[in-house]
Amino acid sequence: MTDFAGKNVLVLGGSRGIGAAIVRRFAAGGAGVAFTYAGSKDAAAMLAEETGAEAVHADSADRDALIAAVAARGALDVVVINAGTLVLGDPLALDADAIDRMIDVNVRAPYHAAVEAARRMNDNGRIIVIGSVNGDRMPFAGGAAYALTKSAMQGLVRGLARDFGPRGITVNSIQPGPTNSEMNPTDGPMAATMHSFMAIKRHTEPYEIAELAAYVAGPHGAMITGSMQTIDGGFGA
Repeated sequence: MTDFAGKNVLVLGGSRGIGAAIVRRFAAGGAGVAFTYAGSKDAAAMLAEETGAEAVHADSADRDALIAAVAARGALDVVVINAGTLVLGDPLALDADAIDRMIDVNVRAPYHAAVEAARRMNDNGRIIVIGSVNGDRMPFAGGAAYALTKSAMQGLVRGLARDFGPRGITVNSIQPGPTNSEMNPTDGPMAATMHSFMAIKRHTEPYEIAELAAYVAGPHGAMITGSMQTIDGGFGA
């Protein structure tokens, strides 16, 4: 297991699912971890008690609250930007405010969080954005707006990798495919359809994504930057 002893780590959107697995992984590696949550107060409290991490209430759609939460952590070694929302459906019928909130959380928040983290981040730090394989492929109807937000992450990490590279700071996206979580359970109504697109016909488990995040954040990830690290069982193959 990669040793993160003494490292200052912040996970944005860390109370459940992929985010909680990432909190657990870095805490198990010895890091000092804080994570944000918006609506899952009880889950956040349980995770904080389990791991010793600090739970911070901050809605990623609120730019000022998000920036304050990042700034409060001081000189970060690793920031993982996981908070995200999913809105699917007929674009002619979807609520415009729901789409705008998704853009706020999935696009604007990662940009502002990454920039604020970099202001005081230690040299050779790590910025990781949890994107989606849907940034590469949207094989079913109803996902245009969601795919737009995840494709935007690709441009974000490529550009910021150039901007922060002189300080040895890496910027990468991890792109999961179908992942076993409350949002998309392995036995959910869409599972069979999703598995039909995959080479390995099962959902990814959150801990598998957390291990990839730890690799990218560790010493072996020093020359991985501006990249899309896809973990999707061949969904986009």
